[in-house]
Amino acid sequence: MSVLAEEKQYRLDWLKWLVVFGFLGGAIYANWYYSAESVLYRVIGFVLVLVVAAFVASNTEKGAATIELAIGARTEWRKVVWPTKQERNQTTLIVVAVILLMALVLWGIDSLLSWLASLIMG
Repeated sequence: MSVLAEEKQYRLDWLKWLVVFGFLGGAIYANWYYSAESVLYRVIGFVLVLVVAAFVASNTEKGAATIELAIGARTEWRKVVWPTKQERNQTTLIVVAVILLMALVLWGIDSLLSWLASLIMG
């Protein structure tokens, strides 16, 4: 007996994306058209339209994949072990020390090559 995983059918994705871009274009146009109104009302309206557009977009194949990616990224973000303050400070000091050492080495090489060039050119 085999069990087949049912894949969600995403029908009319192109129409859903058309609706999403229509909402976004309408929100931009409405923001321009109602420019004399309070910014608060325009922002509230814009956010509401964005929420509706995001909901419609999440019902498409690409939208569902994006949501799945965001959930996976959040899970991985929580798995990260961040350095302690002491580790961060020690690493920073090591990086600064190596940079200063390399600056001195490069300055020495540059000075040596300049001295050799001045000897050759007279």
